[in-house]
Amino acid sequence: MKIKAIIWQEKDVWCGSVPALPGCHTWASSHEKLLVMLADAVQGWLEVASEEPEIL
Repeated sequence: MKIKAIIWQEKDVWCGSVPALPGCHTWASSHEKLLVMLADAVQGWLEVASEEPEIL
């Protein structure tokens, strides 16, 4: 599955957001860590959404 994310850097913090998944945001101290955190955030969001269909 491919999901688009918006990634940006603010000073020393890398930020990421997935527009298709409301509220799915995360941040990390490096780009590499952010990619891991985003994958975890998406997985967590999808797990919660599968249990609570009204989120979708």
